[in-house]
Amino acid sequence: MVGLDHASLSRLMPMYLALNDDGRITGIGPTLAKIIGGQVPLGQDFFRHFSVRRPAGITGMAQLRPRAGQRLQLTLRIDGGNLRGLAMATDGGMLINLSFGIGIIEAVRQYSLTDSDFAVTDLAVEMLYLVEVKTAVMQELRRVNLRLEGAKTVAEEQAITDALTGLRNRRALELRLPQLIAQGIDFGLMHIDLDYFKQVNDTFGHAAGDTVLREVAKSLTIETRASDLVARIGGDEFVVVLPGLSDTARLAQIAQRIIDRLSTPINFEGQRCAISASIGLTISTRYAAPEPERMLSDADAALYASKHAGRAQAQFHQPTDSARLSSADGIAVADGRRA
Repeated sequence: MVGLDHASLSRLMPMYLALNDDGRITGIGPTLAKIIGGQVPLGQDFFRHFSVRRPAGITGMAQLRPRAGQRLQLTLRIDGGNLRGLAMATDGGMLINLSFGIGIIEAVRQYSLTDSDFAVTDLAVEMLYLVEVKTAVMQELRRVNLRLEGAKTVAEEQAITDALTGLRNRRALELRLPQLIAQGIDFGLMHIDLDYFKQVNDTFGHAAGDTVLREVAKSLTIETRASDLVARIGGDEFVVVLPGLSDTARLAQIAQRIIDRLSTPINFEGQRCAISASIGLTISTRYAAPEPERMLSDADAALYASKHAGRAQAQFHQPTDSARLSSADGIAVADGRRA
């Protein structure tokens, strides 16, 4: 027989309980006393502080003694916490060793436990360290993933954005047109070219030209809807895609507003940079099977016709004939091709 005093049992089994034959607590480990809180319940009935859930039917020492050596599942009456235990018979009573089982992580948090509250041989401490390490690693991985997702989003945005004006670029246009066609959405298409832009660059320099392009971008954004795509496709050329808008009169009004706005001189360091805009338009509904390249080519042809007609104008293109639209449209129709 090996006899251990309270101090030795406390180090070996910080969550032990010693019971006498009447079921009263004669000894309690420091960790278990910490969990129960308040005054150490020495001399009090074990079943006042604990209920045995498994095996079922244990309500007193008469039922507990025959269960010596069996695994116990208990509940702390004070807060409903779950514990696991093993009871062994001793001279004059029983010795029960308790643990938290799989609820150890929550128990450590709930009762503010530290490694000193566990036996030095208890692998639960190592498990807690591993959990903490894993948590730290997972948090760092989440942060890295968020940074990567953010970088990916930024890269994707940059890939379809014109760096100078902040508008969409040709790549964005090439992605959007097939989407609209595949979805069966009618749309209007404008090809815009700035008149006299070369003179601005030649007279006032490229800084002035950049300023003009940025101001044009702002004007196009103001005159279009949030759902429209406004793209700078190179130099002083822009394309506007207007989903759900195929009414020629409405498109004519928008084109005229753009022309009027861009005809206002733009200030650059006290110098007035005068430009205008020529516009070619086409509509997806005028094609039996709209094709992005064909529509862009037709809008470009209509743009050339506008320039040939005197600039600061807008003209529609018709794939089937070259007849002019009625005066209600307010804008001519052309099927010319750029020379």
